[in-house]
Amino acid sequence: MEISYGLNDLAEIAEAIITNTKSKTILFYAAMGTGKTTLIKEISRQLGCNISSSPTFALVNEYETTNDEILYHFDFYRIENEIEAYDIGIEEYLDNNSWAFIEWPEHVENILPTDAQVVTITTNEDNSRTLTMN
Repeated sequence: MEISYGLNDLAEIAEAIITNTKSKTILFYAAMGTGKTTLIKEISRQLGCNISSSPTFALVNEYETTNDEILYHFDFYRIENEIEAYDIGIEEYLDNNSWAFIEWPEHVENILPTDAQVVTITTNEDNSRTLTMN
């Protein structure tokens, strides 16, 4: 799936991701400032919880949805090595069939589930975004 979108289309894009994902673990690949966190906030809202910001320093934030599901939001931008991910217990977070949204997954690629949904976002010349799910 490949979709180009603008900020006004976030609700539609989030719904498409939820509907078409092959996994509750979603890896968000994108450059700084592309809108990963903004999109994750909208997906989370549609799943029944409001997140305030990216867990840049905590590495992971945990939220409960209105359906009593757990949602984990990871941000591995500042991680220096995969040992730090093991130190927070990443295996336990990813091994329980909860929603898990991971920003900067390239920093921990060797320990990610192979069946995770990959989402790539790029910025276009007109400042719109193109999202690819594979």
